[in-house]
Amino acid sequence: ILKTAIALSAITHQKIKVTNIRKERKKPGLRPQHLSGIKAAAELCNAELTGAEINSEKIEFKPRKIKSKPISIDIKTAGSITLALQGLIPIATKAPEPVKIHFKGGATDTFFSPTTDYFQNVFLKNLARMGLSTNLDIKKRGYYPEGGAEVKAEIEPSDLRSVHLLKRKRVQQITIKSGASKKLEEKSVAERQARAAEKVLPEQLPINKEINYHETDCPGSHISLIAEFSNTVMGTDNIGKLKKKAEKVGREAAMELLEQQKSNACLDKYMADQILIYMALANKKSKVTVSEITDHCKTNIWIIEKFLEGEFETKDNRIKWVPA
Repeated sequence: ILKTAIALSAITHQKIKVTNIRKERKKPGLRPQHLSGIKAAAELCNAELTGAEINSEKIEFKPRKIKSKPISIDIKTAGSITLALQGLIPIATKAPEPVKIHFKGGATDTFFSPTTDYFQNVFLKNLARMGLSTNLDIKKRGYYPEGGAEVKAEIEPSDLRSVHLLKRKRVQQITIKSGASKKLEEKSVAERQARAAEKVLPEQLPINKEINYHETDCPGSHISLIAEFSNTVMGTDNIGKLKKKAEKVGREAAMELLEQQKSNACLDKYMADQILIYMALANKKSKVTVSEITDHCKTNIWIIEKFLEGEFETKDNRIKWVPA
């Protein structure tokens, strides 16, 4: 709600108030990772911002003109860098010149958010078909609980095109990207994740494996599976955690990919809610099929329709944007 509302507030120049932030959570209100993204968004559009503090359950955001300026974001915790980028990229596409964002701290691969491998190889690749141009340079990986990542992003101004993804074409390749901290290299964690994932996938599929170990502030691991088709990309990912076997991490990611593909949709359920804002901002008729219309997806539809003139139509696993 926060990411989408603030992005569309900046783009449409509408003042917003968001209340009851994370009200039902054990620790309600804004956490450090949310604050960093909100403050960066405010910088991009020189917004007047009130309530932007730890534990705040209400913010007001009054945007001004979007500018092209370098943004530096210091995430002190293991907050997700990809979640912060999700809120900033739509705003940056409306800037007059490319926007450079430098993240210091935070996590590249953490729980309840896309891994950077999914972000680069599924999210950004699908949006490139719509005209979005974003470059991500991962200088250092970061895992929960220490974070400590470093990432540079450059977002080009973009005139977004409509998207029509209804029938998925033949699979070309599945790439297994398995990575871990160098602290786990002796235990072959990345290799074990990848092997377990490969065993779940049908033998006839063309599979490419990439194994990487990274210098990080704390141990951790991640895996992403990227299924490339001639007209789309689908993916899943998973994060390693203490006392969870590497083999289970890999198996879960592969089983979820197979589940996502059963629907014959063009987009996985994670991409489904992330593409909505770009479909609406393109301001032309767009249609996509998704493996599942999740609650996140429904919430994003509700928010977008409050800001932009037009509406989403959903039927079965099809989502259509109709501009006013």
